[in-house]
Amino acid sequence: MTRQPLSPEIELHRLDVPDRGLLPFAIGTFDTIGPLARAAFPHRHSFHEIAYVTRGRGCHVVDLVEHPLRPPQLCVVAPGQVHHWARAGGVAGWVLLFEEDFLLRHPEDAGLVRELAAAPPLCPDRAQDRVLTGLLADLEREHLAAEDGRPGVLQALLHVLLVRAVRALAGRPGTAAAARPHPLVVQFRQLIADPARPDRTVASYARELGVSTGRLHELVREATGRTPARLVRQQQTLEAKRLLTSTDLTVRQVSVAAGFADPAYFCRFFRREVGLTPGEFRASEGGGMHHSTGGRSIDRRAAPP
Repeated sequence: MTRQPLSPEIELHRLDVPDRGLLPFAIGTFDTIGPLARAAFPHRHSFHEIAYVTRGRGCHVVDLVEHPLRPPQLCVVAPGQVHHWARAGGVAGWVLLFEEDFLLRHPEDAGLVRELAAAPPLCPDRAQDRVLTGLLADLEREHLAAEDGRPGVLQALLHVLLVRAVRALAGRPGTAAAARPHPLVVQFRQLIADPARPDRTVASYARELGVSTGRLHELVREATGRTPARLVRQQQTLEAKRLLTSTDLTVRQVSVAAGFADPAYFCRFFRREVGLTPGEFRASEGGGMHHSTGGRSIDRRAAPP
């Protein structure tokens, strides 16, 4: 896969494993996947990551929110989200990496994995931990065995893992079980999560999804309680926050990367949404952090065969 930078400064990691054309999937321990599995600097992925932390201390930081590690803990990161491991020590467990194409046999899984990514990390109870640990062990054995029919078995096991994790999430105290959103709503949320998209109008999303703007408004409002335009604004605000805290881009550059042609309007928009100017927000978060722009890959030599 060739690199398509999402921004000039936030490093993008892509999946680069053997059998790439057949199997855009990898599973292993934090050690076998390689040092990037514990990266301590903000970065994005072009793929989904599920980390099941069985031991360790520190925090998993996703889109500016710190989640203290309390093993066992399931951490899910969707493409485009910015994350890193902060003050981490002794982190161990499983890491699953897979691209969106790997979910084609169970397309509803795209919504499940993003539901998990949008929620705080899951800390399963003992019974749930046994189930999830068993599924992860089966996934690893099947992947390492490389027998006939492996892709289908891995996709089925991953589907069961996601369903069990979402059930555990829904059963968490204080969490109400929610109905699965309409597939078009899932696709809409995937589209607005792309920070490189040039046209971010609701009409452009509706055209791509093949529905009227009225129908899209109806479906999104029913599923989320918010309008499509509101979700787009929230996503642009989040992207601006990511860039302000994780890069040294100027406010003008951030405005362009977040989809605003007019930096002055961007500053007014940001202040209205956040209550601070971009400069004030950056200062309150400790300033931008500069990282290399090499577009690293998960090392194919470290990934499981």
